[in-house]
Amino acid sequence: MGKFLNEFKEFAVKGNAVDMAVGVIIGGAFGKIVTSVVNDIIMPPIGWLIGGVKFTDLKFTLPKVDVVGQELESVTINYGNFLQTIFDFIIIAFCVFMLVKALNNLSKRIKKEKEANPEPPAPPQPSAEEKLLTEIRDLLKDKK
Repeated sequence: MGKFLNEFKEFAVKGNAVDMAVGVIIGGAFGKIVTSVVNDIIMPPIGWLIGGVKFTDLKFTLPKVDVVGQELESVTINYGNFLQTIFDFIIIAFCVFMLVKALNNLSKRIKKEKEANPEPPAPPQPSAEEKLLTEIRDLLKDKK
């Protein structure tokens, strides 16, 4: 049981798992923001332009059905909600595309800067002879 807990602890505190958790949390919040933008800012003018129609109110009602002497209630196919969800998805996908595109451009720019301004090479290490001579010098200094 202890080995299992240690493996889980290693997994949970790895950078990838923590980064993924942060991404999921931020993604959920981002989705709520985009949904609000769509529902509260974009869709009202579109509904107004097409005659005051709210997409979420669009539905197709199936008639009541009589099955073996029992009348089944009518049901609705809420295609307006479906259209709204598709519109949300398109906007979220576009925003994610733009974010990824911006991050890729930034990554390319940083890579080009590194290639244009490479770090100077480290100074060469002293040879074995130089190290030995330095030790001899230090020993001679200590004797004085």
